[in-house]
Amino acid sequence: MKKFRKVLDGLTTSSPGGTIGSPSCGSAAGTPTAAPTPKEIDVQETLVSENFQLCKTVRHGFPYQPTALAFDPVQKILAVGSRSGGVRILGRPGVDCYCQHESGAAVLQLQFLINEGALVTACADDTLHLWNLRQRRPAVLHSLKFNRERITFCHLPFQSKWLYVGTERGNTHIVNIESFILSGYVIMWNKAIELNNDKLFGTIVQWDLRAKRADFRIYYDEAIHSVSWHHEGKQFMCSHSDGSLTLWNLRNTTKPFQVTFPHGKIQKDGRKESCKPILKVEYKTSRNSEPFVVFSGGLSYDKAGRRPTLTIMHGKAITVLEMDYPIVEFMVLCDTPYNNEVQEPYAVVVLLEKDLIVVDLTQSNFPVFENPYPMDVHESPVTCTAYFAECPPDIIPILYSIGAKHKKTGYSQKEWPVSGGTWTLARNTDRNILKMLYKLKTSKVFEKPKPGEGRAAELVEEDPFAIQMVSWCPQSRIFCVVGISAHIILYRFSKYDANTQIVSLEVRLQCEQEDVISPSENENNPCFSEPSSHSPQPHHQHPASPSSGTPEGLKDSIPCLKVKDRVVRVPPGYQAELVIQLLWVDGEPPQQITSLDINSAYGLLAFGNCNGLAIVDYLQKTILLCMSTLDLYGAADPYQRLTRSPRRNRQSTSGKFCMRGLSNFYSDSKKRIRTSYQSLTELSDNQQSIDMERSKSPTSDHVNGHCTSPTSQPCSAGKPRVPMGPEGPRLTRRGPGRPPFRKAQSAACMEISLPVSHTEESRENSFSRSRSSSVSSIDRDTKEAITTLQFGESYGRKSDALPTPCLWVGTSLGMVLLIPMSIPTDQEERMEEPVTIGPSGAVLMLKGSVLRFGFLDCMGALIQSPYEVWRDLNAPEDPDRPRRRKLVHFSPSSSQDACGDGHLAVVCSERQAKVFLMPSQSCLFVHNITESSFVLRADVVSVCNSVCLACFCANGHVMTLRDLLTDNLCCLIFWF
Repeated sequence: MKKFRKVLDGLTTSSPGGTIGSPSCGSAAGTPTAAPTPKEIDVQETLVSENFQLCKTVRHGFPYQPTALAFDPVQKILAVGSRSGGVRILGRPGVDCYCQHESGAAVLQLQFLINEGALVTACADDTLHLWNLRQRRPAVLHSLKFNRERITFCHLPFQSKWLYVGTERGNTHIVNIESFILSGYVIMWNKAIELNNDKLFGTIVQWDLRAKRADFRIYYDEAIHSVSWHHEGKQFMCSHSDGSLTLWNLRNTTKPFQVTFPHGKIQKDGRKESCKPILKVEYKTSRNSEPFVVFSGGLSYDKAGRRPTLTIMHGKAITVLEMDYPIVEFMVLCDTPYNNEVQEPYAVVVLLEKDLIVVDLTQSNFPVFENPYPMDVHESPVTCTAYFAECPPDIIPILYSIGAKHKKTGYSQKEWPVSGGTWTLARNTDRNILKMLYKLKTSKVFEKPKPGEGRAAELVEEDPFAIQMVSWCPQSRIFCVVGISAHIILYRFSKYDANTQIVSLEVRLQCEQEDVISPSENENNPCFSEPSSHSPQPHHQHPASPSSGTPEGLKDSIPCLKVKDRVVRVPPGYQAELVIQLLWVDGEPPQQITSLDINSAYGLLAFGNCNGLAIVDYLQKTILLCMSTLDLYGAADPYQRLTRSPRRNRQSTSGKFCMRGLSNFYSDSKKRIRTSYQSLTELSDNQQSIDMERSKSPTSDHVNGHCTSPTSQPCSAGKPRVPMGPEGPRLTRRGPGRPPFRKAQSAACMEISLPVSHTEESRENSFSRSRSSSVSSIDRDTKEAITTLQFGESYGRKSDALPTPCLWVGTSLGMVLLIPMSIPTDQEERMEEPVTIGPSGAVLMLKGSVLRFGFLDCMGALIQSPYEVWRDLNAPEDPDRPRRRKLVHFSPSSSQDACGDGHLAVVCSERQAKVFLMPSQSCLFVHNITESSFVLRADVVSVCNSVCLACFCANGHVMTLRDLLTDNLCCLIFWF
């Protein structure tokens, strides 16, 4: 059910010219106040609500919790049902359709009306549905509900108009497939069996439909799980609960003429060992060879934890195929749809809990077909996704061609047997179809850890190589991966294989001192070393901390994983060039990386966490900057803060907890927490608020803008923080140890719910807690995390006349910092001369954690970040083509003649969006996005030759904000 809402309101503006833009403190979400738009900003409104339409394009991934399988041997299409009531219909690659039962009841069974474009579904709510597949989107034509009996099995013979429906009571009902109503003919259970017979373990009855009586009855001591007929109709095979197969002849139904235990060995006492049940068997004949017997289960009980198996018996040969997941259903594909003809089986479709495989029966080694559908999403749990639009046109075919070379061997050489349906899309739209192009394994960069070696196992419960974040530059084809073990891998793309040695850099992005150091004591003991002394050489391993005499300390100053330190042969594709790892310090693990950005034109990489920020020159393989978040402010810090010993509230590094489990603790302590947070009701931009904040009582402990009562949380006494000038001292600040790294939690799990009264509701809502899985809200009283980073051509200082390379930094407290850089332009100088970086002291403020930056020229056009054009460093030398860097810049001064100097910066946080005019840093417009929820993801994107801000909120709403630079705002909200 989709709902749409459009809001047209005035757009908040603040008085231009201020140093720091100020949000309207009392405005509600979506209702900003209006003010005159600056005359030099002249943007034409182009976006309207009709430009935004919600439509389903494609589904990626294997159906969740599959339950049923069906195949049309004439049309050669496949159907898969799921426990949530979904049906996925598959044909040749590109033919992929999904439909959903409105009831959401599980699909028990599927039956194609072969070659008629229709499908019958039997659901767990005892309802039969007839689907029409001959239209663009399948729809239900008829439904039939069973009220007194539960449906267990259905059968529809080829070219028959009668559907046989078996029920839990043992009765068989017959449904007319054309009218989809019950006929009056019912085979009652008490007529089919003899009531005076006590042998009801396994019963088979052949019923004469015309005479309305049983032709014969078969009773067997073992329960029967399935029956399969020989095509001549004179024999049939049964599978049983004891792992046996029995073959029966209609001439003598008193006992089977053949009993086999395919996996039952003869024990020393002469008896067969017990086996698991054979759940299903199919008996198929062939003209030129022995019959095929395919069944699931039947293994012996001698080994525990065996994988699920599919067994293929062909003559005397028995082949056992092990599966990665439990078998849900399987089906043998044959050349003919007629059951009374020689079957000629050619493949077996096996539906697993998390995969779909097809086995080739025409080859003696029974290889599997390569699956062309996008179903490999469950190969490992998905921990990170990123979407890139408008990529260079040549990147898709090159990735696909390289990825094709990495395919596994041993697949069947024949074409995929599910080849039905038509696909009429033009060739130029191929890239819009989701399919796996290329796969990269980051674990190959590291040595396989030996038992007791390394510290990754202490941090991660499951995979130490799990990916948390990716950053990709499609133009330069540089790819960065952030791992859960506090590491970053930088890859370069090459069409040639190479012998390479991976460079490793180690970063100490963590404070080390134990106690609070007063300003007078801290002149020679900064929290972070200077960049010159903080740039470890490539391949250099930091020694153990000499101040730690404990065995635990011997493991300090090491990373979580060990990079391969030898020359390795790498295939074409993405090749690892640089690995950056954070180190253990003083027995504490490195904190997870919360933000990352790369820029190929600058040759720089920046990342941050709850301790601070680091900038790496990946061309020279050096660390340029490594500073705490607090030190980045310098004298521009708008809050009065005191450092305190982190040991007092330190969490055990071996403890395990869940944020949801802390909700009770916070509920019991809500009075203390409200007292702690009440001073930071919201991050106001105006100077009066800052002055009032600085005039707070010095007896309170201000940490990152939080006022903590001394009675509720004791801490060491200290002096107010002295702003750092050119000669000023710096204070040491260290956050507490954090628990072991865990897999990324959902926003719902990370959110801490605090019940509040009506009088305190506005106070609680105004304080923004980070919902990031990497930045826990319990750490917000001592940590200010770096939440977003972006390189670009901008103005780092108000006095700048021209844009220069800058790094925009957003934090979890809603602060925005600008860091200008000086980068040599000549290629030779760039590889030899250092890059100069220095925080400018510029600070902008928003409500909530900063999520995204976007840059516009004064005409409202989106300014892209500069990039380097891709060049293959491993390509053979070509004298006619110099191997030099080719940079592409998008100067924000392109429209200066029409609009004057400067450009616009759009900043979005969890709560609001602001537009700043650079270089004056004045806030032109502000919009409070939400007060009842918070934004999870946001981006500034181009739509229909215009620009809008797209936001995804925690309540499931997707909001698009258009015309950010005019006095009107269109907010389109849609949800499911």
